Amino acid sequence: MTAKTLQGKKALITGGGTGIGAAIARRFVEVGAAVLITGRRREPLQRLSEEIGCHFCICDVADYAQCQTAVKSAIECLGGLDILVANAGVLFEGSVTEQDLAQWQSSLDINVTGVMNMARAVLPAMEQNRAGAIVNVASVAAMASGPGVSSYVTSKTAVLGLTRSLAVDYGPMGIRVNSLCPGWVRTPMSDEEMKVLARKRGISVVEATREVTRFLPLGRMAEVEEIADCAEFLASERSSFVTGTTLLADGGGQAVDVGTLAFEAQL
Repeated sequence: MTAKTLQGKKALITGGGTGIGAAIARRFVEVGAAVLITGRRREPLQRLSEEIGCHFCICDVADYAQCQTAVKSAIECLGGLDILVANAGVLFEGSVTEQDLAQWQSSLDINVTGVMNMARAVLPAMEQNRAGAIVNVASVAAMASGPGVSSYVTSKTAVLGLTRSLAVDYGPMGIRVNSLCPGWVRTPMSDEEMKVLARKRGISVVEATREVTRFLPLGRMAEVEEIADCAEFLASERSSFVTGTTLLADGGGQAVDVGTLAFEAQL
């Protein structure tokens, strides 16, 4: 039997229609939470809503007014709001000299300001209750950079600083704020990235996936359900003394000394 770790809790999940956000929504409903998901596209939101019995609304997190509307809808539909999972995000490729400036700004608007907008909108309700949990979904890119993803790395790194600031400012009101940093996760987005790598290298998608995970101690991508496990922990009372920190779910990638990889073939 699934433990009802979020029984009676009310949660808002941004970017909740697909991928990691959808998996978190499914898990939260399974463990007893009432859920409202948001996103910019109606179709995936409505499909998941019908599948798991959650509420949804359209919201571009870069627009503060829309965030306020989403929070108001969540409070009205769910009868309150205890948990925010700020998962909405975008990724654009390009080094600093290559990056399209509009895409750079969009990365910051959605990945950083969007997280702030949602927190700003939800905090008054949490302050009134003197309790709440916020989970900001960042990325392993907040810890180390890959090539040609300057705006993504910059924006996700900023989320960790924002998380610490929120934790310090609102901890006295009983509100916990943490970051979750996934590494490679099997999602529609990563599937597309594997297709791109496969085309560049002239290899299969399976081989491309093997290439990006071969130096990870666990040697594989995460399944979305494994990241949902992490979000459930950070949102629940099981992490009641955890705030202002980062949960890294990267298959051990940060434990690897890249300077020793030349010896890998001899191991």
